[in-house]
Amino acid sequence: MKNLKLILAAIVVMLFAFACNSYSQLKIGYVDKDGIIKQMPDYKKVEDEYQAYAKLYSDTLQTKDAELKSKAEAFKKQYEAAQKMVESGQVKGDAEIKKLSDEISDLQKELQTLDDALTVYKQKAQNELIQKQQELLKPLIEKMTKTIEVVAKEMKINFVFNKTDDNLIYGDKEFDITFKVLDKMK
Repeated sequence: MKNLKLILAAIVVMLFAFACNSYSQLKIGYVDKDGIIKQMPDYKKVEDEYQAYAKLYSDTLQTKDAELKSKAEAFKKQYEAAQKMVESGQVKGDAEIKKLSDEISDLQKELQTLDDALTVYKQKAQNELIQKQQELLKPLIEKMTKTIEVVAKEMKINFVFNKTDDNLIYGDKEFDITFKVLDKMK
């Protein structure tokens, strides 16, 4: 949505410039923001820190998943054993059947609770990982943005778009300032 507004604003500015018979030429450039970020010296450190943080969640998820699978297997065995007991006539009377049924029901509820908790934890982990990634990348993005501004001003470029946002259909390589930004950041 933000990119669409930016493109619409650029189109409006271009139309206005042509309508006013302005002789100043509008210049547009583009960059590969992801490429720039990945080439920055601090990116490796940020990526390593993110991976270490993500591993904490990954390890916990594996533990919780293993616990759920173990309980599910135990439930299955207990359910099959209870079924055999009923079929063989070892369990007689309504009271014994109800007791067995209640035990199975309690195990089923416990499994469902564990599964629900795992689902909630996965969502929480995903949200926190996204937030951590944004937090870690923020200084790199700010540095890149400032450098893009400097390069754009030096080249007298009015608008700079990101070529990886799927909005750039065509861009003449002459207006790709990615490497100029990378050079300026060194």
